[in-house]
Amino acid sequence: MPTTPHILIVDDEPNIVMSLEFLMRKNGYQVSIARNGTEALEAVDRTAFDVVLLDVMMPDVDGYQVCRHLRQRPDRASARVIFLSAKSKEADIQKGYEVGADVYMPKPFSTRQLMLTVKELLATPA
Repeated sequence: MPTTPHILIVDDEPNIVMSLEFLMRKNGYQVSIARNGTEALEAVDRTAFDVVLLDVMMPDVDGYQVCRHLRQRPDRASARVIFLSAKSKEADIQKGYEVGADVYMPKPFSTRQLMLTVKELLATPA
């Protein structure tokens, strides 16, 4: 029996965390939450996630650093990273892909589009 995909939500904005957590649980996913970059680094070191929903701008460690850290760990190589960020300039998006993002979605984003993207990434072998 396949295991339930495990998703890590990383955002310092409580309303976004709550709505994303609700959305992911409603769609049957196991969810963990990190409220800042430091918590995200600890979570990634503790647990292998299938998908990481990652904000770029956080007060301590930014999303780029978290993604870079994740990509440097061979045992976490299969994790898919979706950046959800208000930083929507071409240079920001480019940097997101350079550090290893699978998808970069500027905020505000459509939750329907996000769910389609998550399902698509989970269906595609890493």
